[in-house]
Amino acid sequence: MLPPGVPGMPASTWRLRSDAWEYLRFAIKGIAAGGGDITADEEIFRSLGALETLELYWAGFGQRYVRLVHELLLDGEIEQALDLIGRVVYRLRRSSVPDDRRDDPTDDAERAERANDVDPRPRFEVLLIDETTPADRDQLRAELLRMRSADDAFIYEYVVVPSADDAIAAVLTNPNILACVVRPGFSDRTKQPLSRDLTETIALAHEQGGNTTSVPRSIPASVRRVVHLADTLTALRPELDVYLMAGAHIEDLAGTLSRRFRRVFRREDQLELHLSLLRRTSHLYDTPFFDALRDHARRPVGVFHALPVARGGSVVTSKWISDLADFYGLNLLLAETSATSGGLDSLLSPVATLKKAQSLAARAFGARQTFFVTNGTSTANKVVHQAVTSPGDVVLVDRNCHKSHHHAMMLTGARPAYLDAYPLNDYAFYGAVPLARVKQVLLDYRAQGRLDEVRMITLTNCTFDGIVYDPYRVMAECLAIKPDLIFLWDEAWFAFASFHPVTRRRTAMAAARRLEERLRTPSHAAEYREQQARLTDPVTGDRAPDEVWLTERLVPAPDARVRVYATQSTHKTLTALRQGSMIHVHDQDWHRDAEEPFHEAYMTHTSTSPNYQILASLDLGRRQVELEGFDLVQRQLDLATNLAQAVARHPLLRRNFRVLTAHDLIPAQYRETSRPMPLRDGLSSMWKAWATDELVVDPSRITIEITRTGVDGDTFKHEYLMDRYGIQVNKTSRNTVLFMTNIGTSRSAIAYLIEVLVKLAARFERERAERDEDVPVVDAGALPTLPDFSEFAPDYAAGAGMPDGDMRAAFFDGQQRGRVEHVSPTELRARLARGEAPVSAGFVTPYPPGFPVLVPGQVISPEVVEFMAALDTREIHGYDEARGYRVMK
Repeated sequence: MLPPGVPGMPASTWRLRSDAWEYLRFAIKGIAAGGGDITADEEIFRSLGALETLELYWAGFGQRYVRLVHELLLDGEIEQALDLIGRVVYRLRRSSVPDDRRDDPTDDAERAERANDVDPRPRFEVLLIDETTPADRDQLRAELLRMRSADDAFIYEYVVVPSADDAIAAVLTNPNILACVVRPGFSDRTKQPLSRDLTETIALAHEQGGNTTSVPRSIPASVRRVVHLADTLTALRPELDVYLMAGAHIEDLAGTLSRRFRRVFRREDQLELHLSLLRRTSHLYDTPFFDALRDHARRPVGVFHALPVARGGSVVTSKWISDLADFYGLNLLLAETSATSGGLDSLLSPVATLKKAQSLAARAFGARQTFFVTNGTSTANKVVHQAVTSPGDVVLVDRNCHKSHHHAMMLTGARPAYLDAYPLNDYAFYGAVPLARVKQVLLDYRAQGRLDEVRMITLTNCTFDGIVYDPYRVMAECLAIKPDLIFLWDEAWFAFASFHPVTRRRTAMAAARRLEERLRTPSHAAEYREQQARLTDPVTGDRAPDEVWLTERLVPAPDARVRVYATQSTHKTLTALRQGSMIHVHDQDWHRDAEEPFHEAYMTHTSTSPNYQILASLDLGRRQVELEGFDLVQRQLDLATNLAQAVARHPLLRRNFRVLTAHDLIPAQYRETSRPMPLRDGLSSMWKAWATDELVVDPSRITIEITRTGVDGDTFKHEYLMDRYGIQVNKTSRNTVLFMTNIGTSRSAIAYLIEVLVKLAARFERERAERDEDVPVVDAGALPTLPDFSEFAPDYAAGAGMPDGDMRAAFFDGQQRGRVEHVSPTELRARLARGEAPVSAGFVTPYPPGFPVLVPGQVISPEVVEFMAALDTREIHGYDEARGYRVMK
């Protein structure tokens, strides 16, 4: 029996597996060379213990080697053990040349397996859930090899686990699994020694598991447990295909269970299962528009239309700009075309390859419809605003949302009612808008008899600094007050979240689907009736006071409409060329109320000459996230956690830098859990926080406070990180720097960043020690208090104390030269001191973060002026440093 080494957090399993094998090789090679005592290194047996369980959840070679290595070590056969470990490491690395002579294969079977490893075809793994014997598994592998053909586009291998617990552990730890085959003979509980975190995560997954109430009562309990497992696996990773292999009565089961299983097979239908697995993977792999564009580039084409650059015509023969082709490559020029036929398609009216590509993206992101955008989320936001709002509609909007939302309301004539986020004055940036604030504003409009004017609410999820809402709760409680409210979630920085089982629940599309399903259930109808009895007097029909509505967790009416839009800067967090973005839609009233105006808005803001390279990259990015998105996002979150832990643990870094946690970024009243960095404590801890807390922090965003360095954020960003070490960051405040990991971040990049931070910390400490005490230190001054939105001027305000205003009228008034003057900050302070109320004639937007501190028609407050004076941002749109502010006369 191996010592109880156990796999750790599911989020770090990818790293644990390779590191454990690498450590075994390093440690045992040292013992073999120096003759040390194998029992003196406890880490060796701890690694073997972890691998014994971990390799159960991966296909291939490792599992059968672990016990053999252990036995050889106990028998003193160090060289033979090292030989086996070397083979595993070699194959994990997928190197072409062994780095040690003993890593060469020594028998024909090993050579055959090695040849299979280097097969260039894409490969995936299939999870088979059933109690099996070693003979069963050998037969299964032999059958698979027999069916495999040189014509197959993909290769797969089986991972065989005996229990439902092991199945959940496998899909959480092994991202290579793309399909599951369930046989009814599986047991419920695992016999493996799992870590507490993994055990708790499995329990949470069972608890969240699919709703089996729709299974007819006539279906026996043995089938219900199969259905529950299928629903649980699908909830964890929707990209998985789940198949059922049953022995009897499959005709009766097929109609009942078809929603859960892609197909139901008898056990002898191995060939049909094999073909189904390959066929389904080919559907995930399909990139219709990219393939069409690539085929077009390979065709001989005569160009008698626009684009001299097409086919490289104006470039490759040029005496002066041929370096364009040298730098970008000929394929870029061959793919440049204005054609919409010949296999290509029109973005404005897609009927072929682009239409299919967008449908595949909708499937990947859990949307009903998806639309590609080639000029950023700024345009995507304007499309949605124009599609669903009209002049005079009230839009509740996060004051700190991206400037494109403000511009969109100016264009549509909708009246913004700004929602203030809570300020984080100690760090000079804002948090998020509390749900109680949103509810209060809706209740205020109801009290004024204007609730019917409120059309939409738009919030940024997640914020630039990583604060994440609970869209399900926000939408449910808002719909309880206004059942037809439309939601626009700006997910510019959150596209990656759809591909992790914990972060997915806080995406707009996943929340919309859950909410719509919940509204249809009898239990929800009963919950709604019960709450209405408390909120409404059954005799008079009078509503309970607002205080009751604010303290209750509101339940929407079963007939509430789920109308949800999400805009994503796909290129920011997933693979796509710059400006590649998407609009995702889950709107129950799409065909009746939104489809035609949406297409009109889409055609208004979409170029008639879209960049085909961007569109192709969106198609490819979708393929990637469906096939390996879970793997990449899991690594992204784990690497960010490693960075945070390195800063917290390294003495030098700890003295100069501090990682801000949920305790710093989210006030306690918005957190039910208590852990400052939940993922650092394990996936189960993160799961609980993301399931219960009103607001959470995206673990891939690490905000580091740099006050103790004596350097401001902008200087740290430009002079120290970029100019000295080539490290690029985007967002800083006066005393913080934001580091973000993404799916392209590597372990080497994290190691380099830590190395740079150590060097900088040493430099700062040395400079402090060498500073002449007689020379006064320049005080940067206190951090400015973050200003709330003041109010709209009377000419543009709604009156009656309501927050909305006519920003469109103010904007166009501000375009008339005779009505505007430029006022310096000094003069503006003087006017404020005299009690005047100057009114902004335009948008003033520091960038980053990209939200306006002033909008047209807003009264300029002293807080705004002082905040602007203290800003260290180099780029401020709408403010002329030489002439000052544009102010209404």
